Amino acid sequence: MLRYTRSFFERDAPTVARELLGAKLHRFVSGKELIGRIVETEAYDQTDAACHGYNGKTERNSPLFGLAGFSYVYFTYGMHYCFNVVTGKEHFGSAVLIRALEPLEGIEEMYDARPKAKKNIDLLSGPAKLCQAMSIARAESNIDLLESDTLFFTKGKLSNNETVSVTTRIGITRATELPWRFLIANNDFISKGKPS
Repeated sequence: MLRYTRSFFERDAPTVARELLGAKLHRFVSGKELIGRIVETEAYDQTDAACHGYNGKTERNSPLFGLAGFSYVYFTYGMHYCFNVVTGKEHFGSAVLIRALEPLEGIEEMYDARPKAKKNIDLLSGPAKLCQAMSIARAESNIDLLESDTLFFTKGKLSNNETVSVTTRIGITRATELPWRFLIANNDFISKGKPS
C-alpha cells in the first residue's frame, strides 16, 4: 500500500480533488479495517465564499490553515460530520471534501454504523453518510493522514474505462458557479445531484 507524500497535498485544491479519484480511504475501528474507494470530491479554498476559510482563521477552522495532508472534520446542520483533507501551503485555507466512496472492505461494520442503509450504494454516497459509516467525527480532525495508522489514504487510479466528470459543487448557496466538483462518471456510488 503506497501512501501519498506531503507534496501531493501541497498543491491547489482542485488539482488534488481530481487526482484523489480512485484512491482509497482506510479507517481502522475496533480492530476492523474499513476501506472505501474515492469516487467523488469537491475543492474549496479561502478565495471562494463557500469555503470555511473565506472570512479568515478561527478556532473552529484552524486545521484548514495548517499543514497539507491533515484532516479537517467539521459538524454541519447540527447533525452531520464532513471529512476533508487540507491542501495547499500552510496558512492558506484550502481543502478537499471527500463526498462519496465505493465500499470495498468492512462493509458489515459500515452497515452496523448505518443501520438505516438498505444497499451498498447508500452506505457512503454522501459526505455525512461516509463519516457515519466509517466512524469519523470531530476527534478525527487535525490528524496527520500521512502518519496515522487509523485514518489514511493509499494511492489508487482510475481504470481504463473510467473518466472524470467535472461539475459545479452541490449543497452550497455561495460560489455556486465554480466547477470544483469531481466525480467518476457514471459511478453508482456518487452522491445525489448526479450529472445528466
